[in-house]
Amino acid sequence: MNQEKPQQALLIIDMINDFKFQNGDMLLQHTIPIIQPIITLKNIYKAKGYPIIYINDHYNLWQANYDKIIALCKNEKNIQIIEQIIPEEDDYFLIKPKHSAFYGTALHILLHHLGVNRLAITGIAGNICVLFTANDAYMREYPLWVPENCLASASNDDNQYALTMMKNVLKAQIEPV
Repeated sequence: MNQEKPQQALLIIDMINDFKFQNGDMLLQHTIPIIQPIITLKNIYKAKGYPIIYINDHYNLWQANYDKIIALCKNEKNIQIIEQIIPEEDDYFLIKPKHSAFYGTALHILLHHLGVNRLAITGIAGNICVLFTANDAYMREYPLWVPENCLASASNDDNQYALTMMKNVLKAQIEPV
């Protein structure tokens, strides 16, 4: 375990995405405005030495290789998103088999190893993968910050519902970057 514990980590969920599914075009449109706030937050966390952890769908590759996942996902609709949000060499990258970033992954063990005891959670889809991850983090007693301008769902109503649930039920801090 590290001697100097970072205490906080930034989770970036499912931002490497092909958007080729029902309501994918709607989600893509709602994702564009959250790119810059996520990048800003990532830069702040990096400057403080906090870990950046990408957790992504595996797209049936089942390899935690972001270059391969990016190559598979990149298309004319999402290229600007992917090129801006691409993981850096010192970022962590995990794949997930289902909605929660904790389910079937090494995330909890990695957070423990890094000495993390507080999470900032960002990404898509806010009402599914981000909400399920926040729920699992809450059940593991992590205090949560979910920046409202770093979360997107296919519809604004679904996104607002997810933010309300995270604030009222999971006791997450819901404030913009």
